[in-house]
Parts: sequence; structure tokens; C-alpha cells
Amino acid sequence: MALHGHTIFSTALIAAITAAACSAPQPSDSANASDDALDDAVATTDLAPLGTNATDPGPRQGPAGAGGAFAGLNADELKYFDGARDTFGEVDSVSGAIEEGSGLGPTFNSNSCSSCHAQPDVGGSSPHPTLGVGGAKVPNPQVALATLDRVKGGEQKVPSFITADGPVREARFVRNPDGSFDGGVHGLFTIAGRTDAPGCVLPQPDFEAELAKKNVIFRIPTPTFGLGLVENVSDDDLAANLAANAKVKAALGIAGALNRSGNDGTVTRFGWKAQNKSLLIFAGEAYNVEQGVANELFPNERSAVKGCTFNPGPEDSTSLVSKSPPNEASGDTVQFAAFMRLTAAPTPTTSTASELHGKALFGTAANPGVGCVHCHSETLHAGASKFTGMSDVDIHPYSDFAIHHMGPRLADQVSQGGAGLDQFRSAPLWGVGQRIFLLHDGRATPTNGGLVRAILEHESSNPRCYPGQKTRGGIACDSEANAVIRHFRQLKASDQQDLLNFLRSL
Repeated sequence: MALHGHTIFSTALIAAITAAACSAPQPSDSANASDDALDDAVATTDLAPLGTNATDPGPRQGPAGAGGAFAGLNADELKYFDGARDTFGEVDSVSGAIEEGSGLGPTFNSNSCSSCHAQPDVGGSSPHPTLGVGGAKVPNPQVALATLDRVKGGEQKVPSFITADGPVREARFVRNPDGSFDGGVHGLFTIAGRTDAPGCVLPQPDFEAELAKKNVIFRIPTPTFGLGLVENVSDDDLAANLAANAKVKAALGIAGALNRSGNDGTVTRFGWKAQNKSLLIFAGEAYNVEQGVANELFPNERSAVKGCTFNPGPEDSTSLVSKSPPNEASGDTVQFAAFMRLTAAPTPTTSTASELHGKALFGTAANPGVGCVHCHSETLHAGASKFTGMSDVDIHPYSDFAIHHMGPRLADQVSQGGAGLDQFRSAPLWGVGQRIFLLHDGRATPTNGGLVRAILEHESSNPRCYPGQKTRGGIACDSEANAVIRHFRQLKASDQQDLLNFLRSL
């Protein structure tokens, strides 16, 4: 499809790189369908047809409904939060001589957490130059990184999938040159050519060549608001929530599973595939991958080629010298985690008759409506917390934090933890009212349907695959959301509009 003048490939299209043809097994072979010589997925070149007169009202304007501290924090906790929020916004250079922070590169996607997590406030998702709220009304910050702090002639290329009014993105390659699965992040830029990286000659990846091979998938920043409350939901409560209404869910084709740590079996819940156990791990990995900063959780430099490493490691670490304020003694990753942990949940504005009717259609614990609530659970319980006021409170994230098979249309061919090639965590919908780019790769945009597009992309089936089975790569023949999306399509346009209005009130 064409987006902002550039060609973007649907992640489901990545399946075209597999060689074997996908052939439907006979009913007698259905029990072994996942072992048949099936393709990893069916190539899908088109976005789902909208087929509705309902329209996304667009990102809600007005005050940012998120980004501040949890209301019950005491004075010391609030002071730490304020310092951690400042650190979240710190800009990194290679050695700290140009910008306040240090450790950038050798490869990177951005130079600050808050540059990507910006909409509608610090901690959110991708900004936009015209649709953003308040201070988040800015162009994609990744565009400027190709020329920022670079010597003459040291400028780098802005990949075609990064545009001023498009989403912040990271790029992953599906396969290695030898055909084996890759799945890892490939930094958009390198420090070669920067004024503070003399001698480094590390080239950028050849993204255009990989795009031509349909070997690139994307991820956009996931919002971080209210995640300390999510961290305090017990594993047992998540399991019980997932098991609730099992017969009703099964009748709709909904199953789901909790992603779990391979070491201790506990539930992992952060990231697009719920692959990270804690906010600290989430922060440490992102710092290493997105900005290239080696830290106490991920102490080894990525792409540590000769001539491109300038700092002793880990570049971010705990200070062994007493400092004031106290957060200055903590490493950046600890402060990033604290900022996310102490943020308030997004504040909804649901109030109009249309929004309240839309909420009923979306589904509640008492009445499942069209069934969205079966995966996007409205209410969970956050248990005991050491932070003031955060213990034993009900939260409304609109997620079960489980992973679900989404079928070939959304399959990204990447496995993370126990999540397979087409499995994704039910994205928390609190705050979605002020999000601009939707779905894991940002394919749903204000120019192609927005929320309507995001909803309909949940529906997909593999026509060359036996219903109810999986391909040999583990991709479900049918998305778990198919029945619910059919229910949405069957609503009259005014009811669909009410549901969309409700979502924009979250």
C-alpha cells in the first residue's frame, strides 16, 4: 500500500519469503494439519476492506489524559518521579560531550526515550506534526537523526518507511541471508559520521534491499502509562481472568495464553508480545536496542565493531558515589522503570449517550456486547504495592495481557518468549482515545481509516489451511478475533459509530 508517498509492506506479506506452497489438508488429516507441508502464512497484499460508513472521529484533542504521576504518591515518591521523568527525556550523544546523556550507538533508532514516547505526553506513543496534543504536536523525530550532530558528508539516509508525519518505527528483519529466522531489531542509524564518533565507519543496513525482498517488519512505541499498576496484578488474577467465560470465548474461537518466563514460569506482560517480565527489564532492553546504550541489565554493546566503541561498559550504571537528589545515584534504566511504574493510568472522558452506548456494545463483565471485552478485559485488580496509594485498586486497562493468535494478516513472523509468529498481547486500550498510529506496526493511520482499520485488521483467515488448525510455522488458520469482528461488521452504522466514539473517549 502507499502511505505518505512511500511503499509500506503489510507484515502478513512477509510470508511470501517462504518457499513451500500452502495446501489445505483433507479432513482425515486435520489432526496433523500443523505438521503438513504448509506455508508459514498466506501472503496478504491488501488491507482489510472497510465496508462501513462509520468513521474514526480521530485522536481526542484537549488536555492530555495521561503522563502525570499517580495521584496518591507521597512527597518523596513524587520528587523521585519528577527526576525520573526528566531522565526519561534526556538526550544521549556518544560520550556526553554534545548532549547531557552518553552511550549512544553504535546503532540506534533514537537518542531519547521521550522523543518516541511522546503522544499525548511523555511516556506515550508516536507524535504527529498536526494531530498531536499540546507539546506532542511535532514531526517524527527520527527524520532529523540522519543529519543531527554529523560532520559534512557524514549524513545518513532516512529509510523510506520513516516520514515526518508517519509513526516512529523500529525495523526487524524476518530472516537472515541463510534463510534462518532473524526477528531482531536492526538500528535505523549508526554513529558513523557523527562529530563525536571519529573513525567509526559502521554502515547503515540496506533497508531498501530488504524491503524489496519483503523481509522487513515494523514495531511502533507502546505507551507506558499506568504500568506500575499492571505490574501489581498477580499471576493468579491474570490466569483467572483469562479462564473466565471459557465456554463463551471458545464458541467465538477465542483462546489465548499467558506468555511466561522460561526460567521461573511467571507471567510476562510488557511489550507487544508480552515478552518482558518487568518494567526494569523492559527499560533495560529498550535502552540497549533503541539507543544503543549498554546498561546493567544488557551490559554488552550491540554492533560493537572496532572503531565504534568509545565508552567503558556498562555505559549506564549505578553511581557508587552519594548524590543528590537520590534518583541521580540510580542508573538511567532504574529511573526509566520508576517513571513508568509511578505514572497514573490514562483518564477516560466517557460521558455522552453515544459513548455509553458504545461501551455497552464493546462489552462489559455483565454483558459481553459484540465480544471485544473477551480479550480487552475492562477491569483487573492491582494488588499490594510499596508505593503510596497504589495497593489494592481496580484498574481498567482494557486488556487481558494474554497473547492471542491473530492469523495471517497480522502475523509478523517473529517469536518472543512463548509468543509465536502470529501471537500478540491484547493491546491495552486505556489511552487509545489520544493515540494516532495503531496496531503493532502503525499500519492503521488517520489517512486510511484509523480505528476502523485497526479493528478490521484483526480479522483474517488462511484460505489454504484447514479451519481450526495451524500452519507448520504455528500461524493460526483463523484469527481468534474473527467472530467478534463479524459481529462488529453486522452492527448498523450508527452502532459502529457509537463504539468508535467510546474508544476515542478512553
